[in-house]
This record gives sequence, C-alpha cells and structure tokens, in this order.
Amino acid sequence: MPPTIRRILVSICCLLPLALQAQDLLTRVPGTPRAPEFALTGIDGEVHRLSDYSGRPLVLNFWATWCPPCRAEMPSMQRAYEQLAPEGIGLMAINVGEEPEAIARFLSISPVRFPLPMDHDTQVAQGYPLVGLPTTFVIDPDGRLALIATGELQWDAPAVLDQIRALKRP
Repeated sequence: MPPTIRRILVSICCLLPLALQAQDLLTRVPGTPRAPEFALTGIDGEVHRLSDYSGRPLVLNFWATWCPPCRAEMPSMQRAYEQLAPEGIGLMAINVGEEPEAIARFLSISPVRFPLPMDHDTQVAQGYPLVGLPTTFVIDPDGRLALIATGELQWDAPAVLDQIRALKRP
C-alpha cells in the first residue's frame, strides 16, 4: 500500500472515534413539533399508544431487524430502559415494516423487555421526520418532539440519560 494512502487510512481510523464521540448526545428538534399520535400492536399483543405516555418523557425508537446499527444499539436501549422505567420515563421501539416472525427471531438472540410495537404498513413512521433507521426521538411530557438521534447511540451513556431525565417535570 502506498505510504500516502496508509497515512490517510491511519488518520481516518484515529480520528473517527473522536468524531463519533462528539455526536454521542441527542440534538434538539427545531420548533419542537407535536409528536403524531399512534396506536400500534406490539409483539406482545398489547396495543401501545403515544397517549399512554402523556405527562412524562418517552424515548421513541424506529428500527428494523435488518438494520445493523438498530440491532447494535438494542442492548444499550435495554440497559437505559432498566434505569429510566423506575423513574417514570418510557421507552419503546417501533419496528418499521416487518412481520412478527422476524422480530421474534431477533428477540430469541437479543431479548429486550421494553415495548416493541409493529408498524407493518409504515404509516406511523411516515408521520415522523425520520432520517433513516435507526432514528430515535425523545418526546417531552407535553407530547412534543424535543430531542433526536439519528444512527446508533449508546443509550445508557450517563450524558444521554441526563439529557432524557432533564425533560421530566419537577
């Protein structure tokens, strides 16, 4: 490999972790629009509604089993859920466009205990300003899109949890 290309690759490999660390926080959603209401059936057979979380923050993730970053962030989402649920903060991950069998196969490898509603026809996902998968919104207690993360995030990182907790009402 030519030395110039090697230097470039080494620079990219060394700087990429620093660039990713700079993006480890959620960003504000401009104008904090109202989150679109939904009612979706989960893999557990229960109906999950946005309105079920009225008055408290909700971490709302959009994901699919075929998406490597979606799968990679699920363990940290589970750990975040375990910390946030006792504090009254919700977390759910809406599966976009897949059948229950695909989700069940994923859960047999990577079990999670938070709600996994299914958006079979992608109508709910189309109502949100998704950039791609995974995209996650943190909805404030008033039902507004307050924060967003596009791509994989370490959800149990203390700084991320602090941002979510800051949306709780006193």
